[in-house]
Amino acid sequence: MGFKMDNLHLPTVGSSTSANNETGTDSTQSFQELIKRKENLEAELSALGSVLDSHNVNMNTSLLTFDGFPRADIDVAQIRMTRARIIQLKNDHKAAMKQLEEAVHKQFASGKALDVEAESDAPRTINEDAGAPSVSAPAPIAHQPPFARINTVIPGGPAEQAGLRPEDRLVVFGSVNFTNHERLGKVAQVVQENENRPILVKVLRQETDQASPSLIELHLTPQRDWGGRGLLGCHLLPLS
Repeated sequence: MGFKMDNLHLPTVGSSTSANNETGTDSTQSFQELIKRKENLEAELSALGSVLDSHNVNMNTSLLTFDGFPRADIDVAQIRMTRARIIQLKNDHKAAMKQLEEAVHKQFASGKALDVEAESDAPRTINEDAGAPSVSAPAPIAHQPPFARINTVIPGGPAEQAGLRPEDRLVVFGSVNFTNHERLGKVAQVVQENENRPILVKVLRQETDQASPSLIELHLTPQRDWGGRGLLGCHLLPLS
């Protein structure tokens, strides 16, 4: 006969000391190290989520039978350990995101970031012809990395009218950047919330006559009535 375990479905979590050690909150970590840590945490969380999926359970599914005994159709011990690890990793991920946010603010408070702001206030090269996109002059690159690539741009669509080109690297899309794009889910949300309203977009663009890419600022207005599918007229791919 099995033994009753009233709290079997409640995961246990390691001590805060071990969790803090694992977050790697050393202030000397480089920007790229923080990005790598965030990606590693997200990869492990995804893998652990697949473990739960394989048992057809989630973080809240009861692991007990109706009479309070462990279910025999699933690996209860593995699920408990997986849940505990997920909780720990989510806390680590939250801490990593906070560190990244602080690092971004520090980058933009540094001299190079200030150079970008100063350059953006300089006179812009704008084509005054009717319907021509308003594109800012190339500016020095800040250290904020891109999070998506423009794969295709449909002729006549809002993206082309705004000045986007294939292979542009997306750095900023409204309020979205590499720290919060959620595999481009937030981009879709911003698009839906700003139909027929211009969205500030910043991209990295590599010109053939330049040694390094330039940061280009433009405005993209999502529209339905441009004659094609979707609101943007372009296809984005997340950068791994």
